[in-house]
This record gives sequence, C-alpha cells and structure tokens, in this order.
Amino acid sequence: MSAMDEIKPGQSIALLKELHILTRDGKMNQDSRRKLKQVYHLYQFIEPLLHAVQQEHAAIRLVDHGAGKSYLGFILYDLFFKPRSNASHIYGIETRDELVKKSRELAATLNFPGMSFLNLAVSESITSDLLPARVDIVTALHACNTATDDAIRFALKKQAQFMVLVPCCQAEVAAVLKKNKSNSNRLVKNALTEIWRHPLHTREFGSQITNVLRCLQLEAHGYQVSVTELVGWEHSMKNELIIASYKNLPRKRPAQRLNEVLETLGLEEMRARFFTEI
Repeated sequence: MSAMDEIKPGQSIALLKELHILTRDGKMNQDSRRKLKQVYHLYQFIEPLLHAVQQEHAAIRLVDHGAGKSYLGFILYDLFFKPRSNASHIYGIETRDELVKKSRELAATLNFPGMSFLNLAVSESITSDLLPARVDIVTALHACNTATDDAIRFALKKQAQFMVLVPCCQAEVAAVLKKNKSNSNRLVKNALTEIWRHPLHTREFGSQITNVLRCLQLEAHGYQVSVTELVGWEHSMKNELIIASYKNLPRKRPAQRLNEVLETLGLEEMRARFFTEI
C-alpha cells in the first residue's frame, strides 16, 4: 500500500508535508504512518460530534488542550472546517511557546484563518479572556495528570456540548491512596486495600480510579459518558478514550456514587477536585 492510499480524500498533501507526516517526495515512514493512523482514528470519533454541533449552530468552536504540534487540530481543520468556510474556529492551547509559534506560522502558511494558538496552561485558559465565553467541543489528548481535570473544569464552565479526553500520567490519586492506606484505622481493616497494597498496583489502580471519578463527575453534571479504547495506540498504555455528551441527565445518583467511592477508598480530601462547581 502506498502512502497516498492511506490518506483521506480531500486531505491537503501540503499540510501533511509541513507536519512531517509525509516527506517532501510524498513518502511515509512507519512512525509517521502510526501517527496518522492515530489521528484518523480519533477523527472518526470527533467527526460525528462536529456534525451534531453543526446541526444546531452555524459555527463550531473547538478548543484543543495540550495541543502540542497540533496534529489533531490541523487535520480536523483541513478535513472538516476548511471546506465549510464559515465562522467556525479551533483554538489550540499549549504551554510551549516554540510550538505555539510554529503552529501560528503554519496556519498562516496554509491560509487557515479559523485557527488560533494560545500560550496558556490549561488552568489559565479557564479564566482567560482570549477564549469565547462558550465553546462546543473540548479535546484534551494526553494532558498530564491534573491538566485533564483542568480541561474538564474548562469545558464545564464553557458549557461544552462534547468532551473528548485521553487522560495521561495520573499520579495524584495514587499518591493519596498510598499515603492513607496505613494511616486510617478504617482502611487498615478494609480488605479492599489489598487492591493497592503493592506499588505497581497502587499506580495502576490509582490511574483507573481517577478516570472512574472523572466519569462520575461528568455524569453528575448531566453528561452521558462512554469509555472506549483507542485502536492503533498499542505503543502507549495511555489509550483510554472518554467521550462526554451533554444530555441534561439526572445528576443525583452519580453525585452520590462519586461521594461513596471517595469515602470507601479514603479519598475524601480529593472531593473538591472531583465535585466541580460551575
């Protein structure tokens, strides 16, 4: 199969060359092939959400947190936003100034006027006046540790209709599990602590519980949540995809469950992190 056979119809070859997915002579190495496969796989999940927003609003506002080199943002814009030529906009949020500058230059080179890149931490973006008061879709791919939680808070404040999250490097909950398992008489007597007695299990269980709590948090704000695995991300253990769609669902039961999980695992001190007020 040639490189061209793997590229979606309508995809800008110039863009793929600028992103170094294609070489100047149109070839693709194995690493670039895997990267493109990953982005296209994510696109399959995001495209229906874009169509859903477009049915209600003429313009779509998408914010991509932890954008990095903005592979996802550029490919989304090229395949979906560019052909529509309306007021839709993608905002890329990234802390590394050199990547922000390169993305701005590339957007100008390709004449992608509906893309902006901001040098902000995710936490800073929540109150920044450089972003609109409301957005439609929030993505956060491999935003490390609490940056994913900041992206959730951002999306809740901005009343986002959809969130697409790939969490990464979740160490905070594991640290609290480790600290509290021998300091609480209630936990010492609880056989459940065997789940995170060994350090490796503490890390893995802490990561899973972090995402369970995030899902309950989103449900407690009226979102419908689905969790799936990203195909084609075999090289990474961080391949869990959380998609949240606002449906104004009942909030009481997931909020109760969230509180029960925190109490059962001795994580009460983290309540403020997962009970987000908006």
